[in-house]
Amino acid sequence: MNKADTAFILAAAGLVLLMTPGLALFYGGMVRRKNVLGTIMQSLILISLITVEWVYLGYSMSFGPDVGGIVGDLSWFGLATVTNEPSIDYATTIPQTVFMIFQCMFAIITPALITGAFAERVRFVPFLIFTFFWSILVYNPVCHWVWGKGGWLGGLGVLDFAGGLVVHATCGAAALAGVLVLGSRKGYGRASFMPHNLPMSMLGTGILWFGWFGFNGGSALAVDEVAVTAFVATHLGGMAGMFMWVVMEWLTQKKATTLGAASGAIAGLATITPTAGFVGPNSAILVGCLAGVVCYLAVNAKSRLGLDDSLDVVGIHGVGGVVGTLCLGLFASTSVNPAGVDGLFFGGGVIQFFKQLFGVLVVSGYTFIVSWCLFKLINNSLQMRMGEDAEVEGMDSTEHSETAYNN
Repeated sequence: MNKADTAFILAAAGLVLLMTPGLALFYGGMVRRKNVLGTIMQSLILISLITVEWVYLGYSMSFGPDVGGIVGDLSWFGLATVTNEPSIDYATTIPQTVFMIFQCMFAIITPALITGAFAERVRFVPFLIFTFFWSILVYNPVCHWVWGKGGWLGGLGVLDFAGGLVVHATCGAAALAGVLVLGSRKGYGRASFMPHNLPMSMLGTGILWFGWFGFNGGSALAVDEVAVTAFVATHLGGMAGMFMWVVMEWLTQKKATTLGAASGAIAGLATITPTAGFVGPNSAILVGCLAGVVCYLAVNAKSRLGLDDSLDVVGIHGVGGVVGTLCLGLFASTSVNPAGVDGLFFGGGVIQFFKQLFGVLVVSGYTFIVSWCLFKLINNSLQMRMGEDAEVEGMDSTEHSETAYNN
């Protein structure tokens, strides 16, 4: 066991956990005031729900002994045999318990990201049921496919440094399924849905950006050159995404907005995530710039398509995760990370790009189908979508009997 590596990953795990309350603030500020507590609660409660699921099922399904390349078996149920000794398969310089809790934080924030797509219109208990089964049927298997020992996508050479596929592509595909099944908010396209507290969202953006250094930097799983590469690339990708989003706003609307700057930063951070440990600084800036342009266009396309993705999960996280995963096949370089690959622009040809494309199609397609079925089943049987009167009154009052503001 390396004490420096252990301390680093423990700190990184704390940073990734901090991202969930950061996300709660980011989302909470963008909804109407009658839904702010309900929106925040949807993120915060998952710290509890998913941690329990991870201890008893998730960790073993994601990283346990392989079953046909599809999923881990349940021999680590309740963290059986998971000790403070390093694993022979994962992060061999830190205790396996540290690796387990670091990965737990990823499992928490992924379904929390989905909540932005159906913000302001779902009931609390059916939402919890959906999230529990989504984690079992989608997150855990996909995590094993890409990151687990023996996972079939990883075995084909599909790479994902910190979650372009496992986190962002899955939450984006699930978000799209949720929007299609649950439908638009009452009054969408006619009533005003302006954010009620943008300073709250800006604070959430800062917390998310800070936590992302643990998200990507910690994915090196050691204090080494790859961690430094990922840390630097994370910041450069985020700042480039912010810059290009604001440029796009100025070119199309002649105004730059604080919400646009925040959205661009999150888009850049999401897009750099799968490539962070494989690309140099200049490539990271290019990836961030692509994120700012492509995600801006994707978010602006939703109104033309009639999709009420309330907080732009599909356009930012889904599209960003896909773009970043494909960029790995273009900009990765073994001069940056000898354990990686050379992308198209660094002499590696098109093979890795098509591997990444295959990974995107498989993960997005599987996630969309399973998520659509779950949304449909739970909405039909348990009425996941709020009733019209409850939606008009707001989630805070009808679902939680609270109010965020007394005046």
